[in-house]
Amino acid sequence: MKLLLRPFRQLYRALVWLANSPRTLMLAYLGLIVVSGALYSATENKGVGDSLWWAVVTASTVGYGDTYPTTWAGRVLAGLLISTMVLLVIPLITAHFASKLIVDTDAFRHEEQEELKQNLRAVRAMLEQLTQGSASPPGAPPDR
Repeated sequence: MKLLLRPFRQLYRALVWLANSPRTLMLAYLGLIVVSGALYSATENKGVGDSLWWAVVTASTVGYGDTYPTTWAGRVLAGLLISTMVLLVIPLITAHFASKLIVDTDAFRHEEQEELKQNLRAVRAMLEQLTQGSASPPGAPPDR
């Protein structure tokens, strides 16, 4: 079962890496436009300029209708490009910017969290020593 889930885990890790790096996200977007434009040019016998224009218009979901696929391969390509943009690229860009806007400046850094954990462990150890040393709880008046 682990073997079957491995590709999905790797895909998830790649998406997280892609989403957390604006530079790679923009490069992936530009790569998607160029590859889609090249494939459109090959399947629809259009020029490079028209193909890149089609890819940008289709990816942005504007769809002017001035250029559109007429072959089934071109239509499948258009469906994949639109789906990828709407379901993956646009949400990743939006999530990245939203995560930058929602930053808790009061949040503890990792080192501070570790220091707090150490201090809590020390306090617990002292408390255990105090409670084991006397039958009465700490702070109780001594027996006379």
